[in-house]
Amino acid sequence: MILFPAIDILDGQCVRLRQGDYDLQSVYHKDPRIVAKQWQRAGAKALHIVDLNGAKEGSLKNLSVIEGIIKDTGLPLQFGGGVRNMKTLELLITLGVQRVILGTAALEDPEFLEEALQTFGDKIAVSIDTNKGFVALEGWLKISEVKGLDFARALEEKGLKTLVYTDILKDGMLQGPNFSMYRELAENTSLNIIASGGVSTPEDVKRLQDLGLYGAIVGRALYEDPKPFYPLF
Repeated sequence: MILFPAIDILDGQCVRLRQGDYDLQSVYHKDPRIVAKQWQRAGAKALHIVDLNGAKEGSLKNLSVIEGIIKDTGLPLQFGGGVRNMKTLELLITLGVQRVILGTAALEDPEFLEEALQTFGDKIAVSIDTNKGFVALEGWLKISEVKGLDFARALEEKGLKTLVYTDILKDGMLQGPNFSMYRELAENTSLNIIASGGVSTPEDVKRLQDLGLYGAIVGRALYEDPKPFYPLF
């Protein structure tokens, strides 16, 4: 299973939010490029990058930072936040982003999703972020009436291979992932599932691995006490 350090970028800085709340943020470093190199030195094989400004506003806001991380590390990047059209998607792929994650657009613009999957195939992932089981949109500021599992099944039927799945209420809380939710996803789909939200200990990572998941994203726990996770990279 791949362990992805999370680098969330807001106004050019590396931050962490709690439960997706932009008013509950912690700034961990003013330069995300330095953070990326830190995780590379620790042994990370890939990075998970989110443009929080982009997720909220619908367009890329931290492109120069993303370019810098690619140049500095050469690590495979999966990126999400503000990707709402083919022009933006093509730009990111051209820059060297290995996998682009679609969020709001995957639900609200199915034609864009289908075009993206047809054009770029495995380079496309979708992020399903749920609040009490329902899909959240627009940087988690809006809750839809679509159930996460139903949406995951529909995405698989469209040809999606990789899914990033987050329980918002677990995100940044250091209370452990929603294991029952990931078990349900693993048992009811054939998707490559990347767990996000709540991973707080190496034991959490091992439990997710036992469920057969493809990957796990680690955020706040890694920033507050990184060394226990280093052997897992």
